[in-house]
Amino acid sequence: MKKAIFLVSSLLVFACGSTAQNAGNNNDYWQQKVDYTMDIDMDVKTYQYKGKQKLVYTNNSPDELDKVFYHLYFNAFQPNSQMDARLHTIDDPDGRMVDKTGTAENPVAESRIAKLSPSEVGFIKVNSLTQDGKPLKYEIVGTILEVTLDKPLKSGKRSTFVMDFDAQVPKQIRRSGRNNKEGVALSMTQWYPKMAEYDFEGWHTPPYIAREFHGVWGNFDVTLHIDKNYVVGGTGNLQNPQEVGHGYEDKNKKLDLPKGDKLTWKFVGKNIHDFTWAADPEYQHDIFKMENGIDLHFLYKKNLDAKFLENWKKLQPKTADLMKYFSNHIGPYPYKQYSVIQGGDGGMEYAQCTLITGKRKWGSLFGVTAHELAHSWFQFLLATNESKHPWMDEGFTTYISNKAENAVLGKGRENPHAGSYRGYAYLVKTGKEKPLSTHADRYETNFAYSIGSYSKGNIFLSQLEYIIGADNVAKTLKKYYDDFAFKHPTPNDIKRTAEKVSGIHLDWYLNEWTQTTHSIDYGIKEVKDKEITLERVGAMPMPIDLEVEYTDGSKESFYIPLEIMRGAKTTDAKLLKDWGWAYPTYSFTASKAVKAVKIDQSGLMADVNPLNNTFSIE
Repeated sequence: MKKAIFLVSSLLVFACGSTAQNAGNNNDYWQQKVDYTMDIDMDVKTYQYKGKQKLVYTNNSPDELDKVFYHLYFNAFQPNSQMDARLHTIDDPDGRMVDKTGTAENPVAESRIAKLSPSEVGFIKVNSLTQDGKPLKYEIVGTILEVTLDKPLKSGKRSTFVMDFDAQVPKQIRRSGRNNKEGVALSMTQWYPKMAEYDFEGWHTPPYIAREFHGVWGNFDVTLHIDKNYVVGGTGNLQNPQEVGHGYEDKNKKLDLPKGDKLTWKFVGKNIHDFTWAADPEYQHDIFKMENGIDLHFLYKKNLDAKFLENWKKLQPKTADLMKYFSNHIGPYPYKQYSVIQGGDGGMEYAQCTLITGKRKWGSLFGVTAHELAHSWFQFLLATNESKHPWMDEGFTTYISNKAENAVLGKGRENPHAGSYRGYAYLVKTGKEKPLSTHADRYETNFAYSIGSYSKGNIFLSQLEYIIGADNVAKTLKKYYDDFAFKHPTPNDIKRTAEKVSGIHLDWYLNEWTQTTHSIDYGIKEVKDKEITLERVGAMPMPIDLEVEYTDGSKESFYIPLEIMRGAKTTDAKLLKDWGWAYPTYSFTASKAVKAVKIDQSGLMADVNPLNNTFSIE
């Protein structure tokens, strides 16, 4: 009952549009709203489709809009696109997007996009577009459709945009496409003209380079006409299971399959900000029903090797365990279904589903599912702008999925994030690190983007356990969900949530960890009998947990808060005077003669030089 009440209240808040109030820290919060109705006719032989889209756009902003913008993502998959150009200029192009040629001494990475023929490229061509029945002027600039409105859209008003378009599914290059390396026919992600987000920062219209996304909250009503032999899965709830079969139907009711070569699939998704689907004639479709009423759908090719088929069966109850873990530790999953679908080019999260490659060993299949399912909370419910803040969705997802894997598989790892700490330390040593505030498309290397967003982003939360305590971080995640689910939270929102829970000031932490490349390096400078002197070698300040062993064999723990925290975490250690960050050293007197000292016994502080963290008298 509690879950049902929460979902209803969340939907009511969302529906209020301009009157919705951000429960976190901004009483003037607003967000735009879209309602899509789309009718799609797919030709599986030519990989082309015709689309009719009606989009009701509600302007909940305080601003009058004279333009709107759409994303046309499929246009990126054309020779000479910006996505193609980026593959020629980045030092380490994504291996899935290039063909390796040349020699070992002189390797060459050739863009796969540059080689696409006219029948293999992707495109979305707009045939007509109207606003409230009036034709509009528009211009296609790469992956962005720039639209001049016939009549400015005033604050609090809505307009209906009707578009007729043709499109072609590109050969599988990145995320979207046809006939991926495992033979899945259609991986339909970012496949429709998608209204760009407009928020307190303005329009978000970056060209599609192959990174992340940002979308407008709303509802989707999608009708798909496709070859009757194809099985479809993805976002939303299927409205006509008895008319399509393929494992969706109620076994107690008679099928009512229409005549002809195509089936019509009708999906409805409410309170989401994206819509994805995949289709293949060889999909096996299994449904795992959870006790809480959520249906887990699994779609994978039935002709996989026996070892892979076994893994897909084994995955199903474990996915339910993961769903329970995330719901218990963040907040309830509010939808009725989630689908794990073989497709794409690795693993990628979408609304109410994920596309993952399926020929994986058990550990890999479980791990990628854990990560992508966790994204249903970090980015799809807590809908950060992952283009501007990829560390918030990738990092937070890594944090909670590491914990979930550790719990569900009973691994018993004391620090399930140890790999992230190693990766981050290596990144720092290479000198290629960039601030986490760097836009996802603007990293100079994929290497720095990946370790920064996934590993350093993960450490933001795991290290926060060190700063404010694990219990407070757990409470922070639940409050963050309660305050910001179905909204677009920002970095300041997670910071303020943690401050409200802990009572500790954290502006310094958000700034240092995400907006600079300052690193942490504390050392034990000197020990003389009872006198201990510590030093801050790195630029980033931190509170200090210290364990001291005395010459008589006894041990004592100390805690030195950071002055700018204006508080201290709850701990059993002896509380010492706080340390002002500008002072490079800190000294105090222990109660007995000292034999050994260790900084941060937990290993949760991301100190890049652990060699100076210990001292002992032989």
